[in-house]
Amino acid sequence: MTGHVLVAPDKFKGSLTAPRVADAVARGLREAVPGLDVRCLPVADGGDGTVDAAIAAGFTRVGRWVTGPVGKPVAASFAVRGDTAVVEVAAASGLAGLRPLAPLTATSRGTGELLRSALDVGCTRIVLGVGGSACTDGGRGMVEALEGYDFASIDVVLASDVDNPLLGPTGAAAVYGPQKGASAADVEVLEERLRAWADEVGHEFADTPGAGAAGGIGFAALALLGARRRPGIEVVLDLIGFADALPGARLVITGEGSLDAQTRHGKAPAGVAAASGGVPVVAVAGRCEVEPADLGLTCAYALLDVEPDVTRCFAEPERLLAELAGRIAGDWLEE
Repeated sequence: MTGHVLVAPDKFKGSLTAPRVADAVARGLREAVPGLDVRCLPVADGGDGTVDAAIAAGFTRVGRWVTGPVGKPVAASFAVRGDTAVVEVAAASGLAGLRPLAPLTATSRGTGELLRSALDVGCTRIVLGVGGSACTDGGRGMVEALEGYDFASIDVVLASDVDNPLLGPTGAAAVYGPQKGASAADVEVLEERLRAWADEVGHEFADTPGAGAAGGIGFAALALLGARRRPGIEVVLDLIGFADALPGARLVITGEGSLDAQTRHGKAPAGVAAASGGVPVVAVAGRCEVEPADLGLTCAYALLDVEPDVTRCFAEPERLLAELAGRIAGDWLEE
């Protein structure tokens, strides 16, 4: 049997990290086809999970205690390889697990502290993944934490598929504030604060696509850190060496928790499919709500195909993924 299988999934949000998804699929493939050459390369779209994907690809995890979104210390980490660091907003200033929500007071300061730590260990290139933030402070907290640090010679890449501006009806407060617990009145307050911040910093970057990412952290990164924005999945695929792992592959397996309309817009499975050239790409998912071909996929396999009970899908995802991998092997890897 010639050619390897490249397993490159994103996380199953709320259930499994991307490395655990990849391991479960790989186990099922090897059980079905002993001796099969399976290579795992977990991916992410620039949001939470980006550091995990980098570490799975050989980066080193660096842990730090930083200021959390409501001011309490939180344990966070970033990834380093050579002079490159990968920093997630979600690690320090994230929405996940924050209760109660704090739409008016959540801060991005911890993100700045992680960036500062990356500079302190000698990194000159920083990938900043901006998904999953709890704050709408325009990146002010991040900037305050970076006082005294010079980014003139630092290459900052804003890994984001969000193209919202900072202000207005499609801006950070109006679109994402409610997701972070903001009422209609709160949104007005946040909008006023962001406008005042733009007045202070300068409006040059306020309308730049991506300025509204992560509650306006995108704006601060573009305006004050000299960041350049790139699609998150493209950044991650470059970081983890996807193009180098692809030659010789007979099949690529990607996936995420839900294949749906949002997957078309910069999510990992669509990005992996686009980057795979002529190699067949199939996906594993918890559920599939769109035509796989619309995402560039050859086909998709859902946990709900083998276990219609959603509760069990969340309780036993690794067993079910291994079972799906056996189906994939039967469909694609028999000589």
